[in-house]
Amino acid sequence: MSRRIPAEFFHRDVLEVAPDLVGKILVHRLPDGTELRERIAETEAYRGEEDKGCHASKGRTKRTELLYGESGLIYVYLCYGMHWLMNVITGEADQPQGVLLRAGEIYNGPAKLTKNMKIDGSFNGISLLGNEEIWFEDDGNCPRIRTASRVGIDYAGDYWKEIEWRFIADRE
Repeated sequence: MSRRIPAEFFHRDVLEVAPDLVGKILVHRLPDGTELRERIAETEAYRGEEDKGCHASKGRTKRTELLYGESGLIYVYLCYGMHWLMNVITGEADQPQGVLLRAGEIYNGPAKLTKNMKIDGSFNGISLLGNEEIWFEDDGNCPRIRTASRVGIDYAGDYWKEIEWRFIADRE
């Protein structure tokens, strides 16, 4: 039996939430009642202004304001001017951190995941809590997790690029 993930789940440090989100199910209910569902297979953690891979590394801006907000909010941004990527804000307000949804079991990439789940920039700032349009469910699936370095952040320097803050469901 699946249950919606409560607020407390997201009100923790990103390094706890990111691995725990692997195996959970993202649900998007469309206006016609159809539910799109995808089990999360991979996440990445971005943690604070000191993290050179995190958008908040440049400080508080109009773009990054949501990272400083309440946990459980969706932070969606446009990558390369064409791909929407979805993050979930975690932790305490004013301590910017978020989990990038990097892949699902079916959709193997952050852009494919958001495209197929019909998530775009209009979701930016929406809360996952008490929402009837988009939420996460837990059906008890707890995959074994392996870690790896984050992807696509060469600009952050070797330390931040190589830190193993990517969490992947180990299918072996």
